[in-house]
Amino acid sequence: MDALPVDLLLRVAVVAALVFSLTAAFLFDQPSAFGAQLRQRFVLGLPWGTLLSAGFVLAVYLFLQGGWARWNAPVTLPFRAWSYLYPLGMLSAAFSHNGPGHLIGNLVGTLTLAPLAEYAWGHFTRERGTQSFSSWRTNPYVRAFVIFPAVVLAVGLLTSFFAIGPIIGFSGVVFAFAGAALVNYPLGTVIALAGGGALRLVYNALQTPILTRSARPAYISPWWADIAIQGHALGLLIGVLVGLVVVRARRRADRPSARRLWLGTLLFATEQSLWAVYWFRGGETYVLYRAAGVVLVALLSLVVASAVVARDDELFRWELAGDSGVVRNWQVAVGVLLLSTAAIAGPAVPANLYTATSGDLPGDELTVRDYEVTYAENVENGLVAAVDIEAFGETTAVNTSGVIVRSEQRGIWSTAVPKGRLAFDGQVAVRLGGVGWRETVYAQRDGWNVLGNRTAYRVALGNTDSARVVYTSDPVTAGPVLAGRNVTVVPNESQYYLRVTEGNDSLSAGLPAKNESVTVDGLTFTRNRSRVFVSYDETRLQLLSKETYE
Repeated sequence: MDALPVDLLLRVAVVAALVFSLTAAFLFDQPSAFGAQLRQRFVLGLPWGTLLSAGFVLAVYLFLQGGWARWNAPVTLPFRAWSYLYPLGMLSAAFSHNGPGHLIGNLVGTLTLAPLAEYAWGHFTRERGTQSFSSWRTNPYVRAFVIFPAVVLAVGLLTSFFAIGPIIGFSGVVFAFAGAALVNYPLGTVIALAGGGALRLVYNALQTPILTRSARPAYISPWWADIAIQGHALGLLIGVLVGLVVVRARRRADRPSARRLWLGTLLFATEQSLWAVYWFRGGETYVLYRAAGVVLVALLSLVVASAVVARDDELFRWELAGDSGVVRNWQVAVGVLLLSTAAIAGPAVPANLYTATSGDLPGDELTVRDYEVTYAENVENGLVAAVDIEAFGETTAVNTSGVIVRSEQRGIWSTAVPKGRLAFDGQVAVRLGGVGWRETVYAQRDGWNVLGNRTAYRVALGNTDSARVVYTSDPVTAGPVLAGRNVTVVPNESQYYLRVTEGNDSLSAGLPAKNESVTVDGLTFTRNRSRVFVSYDETRLQLLSKETYE
């Protein structure tokens, strides 16, 4: 019999170690009422609403986005929240994901944070004078299998409809779970967050028991530039508002203290990088306002704590046109929370009322059904905002470079592959599609590094069988002057040319094929596999080297 693979043995060891250590920990303790407490709050002691929500998100990834057939390559472009004029994106964005890592991260967050929120609410009502089966609102099965999942869907749609930009992912809802849990169990939420890290570690250990890496160059954008801060903050505040309904229904003695609320919110917001407020300056440049983010996190912690612990005492009375009323402390605190939520959500409305620009795309384009794909550099981003805004030295009018995808039918305008990413990888897949179909377009770059200057390059678009050049860079002249002559590399749709210029005269020839030579105006160019040498008189130097990719 063949020996078992090492990876399989290590996976078994991980599972066995966890089961053994957890069982031993339970045996060391005296019998507890933990299981009974769960059954008092959950049907059969399980958070069914959490499990159904996680299952729905997984189903969207597998079947709507095509993850079942291609786990690592889901279709994402048509399932983003591009604008109110594209309902499919708005309805699906909060439940779709960029890839397996994005999906697993949000599922782990759901499985660790959502049970706390569901436990606080409970399948069995705790309102005095009510019985579990007296109405559909108090029926534990309705609460577990209908109401909780329905609230999750509603929060997901809110985070999609009031998020700025073409968001994708369940993280806004995960932050809502955290908000609802924080106001009920602030320190328990922080512990659950750490539990999520442990779950991710176990998942990674099972998926890749041994990982080998070596030093290598990488194309990396700032980590904070990939975080949907506005969507996360919006989800958190929505969750806090939902959680307030639950926590304020309890006796004051059962509510968390202000210090715990402040500390729990601060720790959670810091760990989840809600302080990472940034702006996209254009090209591939981002600006991080770290100090301002820390101030906002501190204020957020204060707003959340005050909304929960504020008393019902009278703050002041008002009279107007014969009417009068009383304003209480908790109403002011909750009002500040509502205003904060509106301030975060409000800018999304005008932004999402607009859609992608029409008209001709820059450069040559490739058409796939309703999609248009091209490559351009230093062009204005075509996802039109409601108004042009300039403040603090920044502006909403920014330029972009890379592979551009547009669909007027769907309101999509996206720099699907930044220029730097394509220059680093050489070939990048752009996945297009819709409900029930998908097609992949490959962007391919080839180029020559010119001695003493930049790189001359071309970009082609197509499938695995054929591609056509849609963009060529400007000609690039070599730094050295050779026998009074300048040599310029000229990219063309069909090939590269060598142009030799002396004074006002110039001669050109195509770049020689591998292991061949060409002579232009007395200069002999010889090419091997990846380099081009130039010879004149008794001098020979390397003039060009083929661009390489990781």
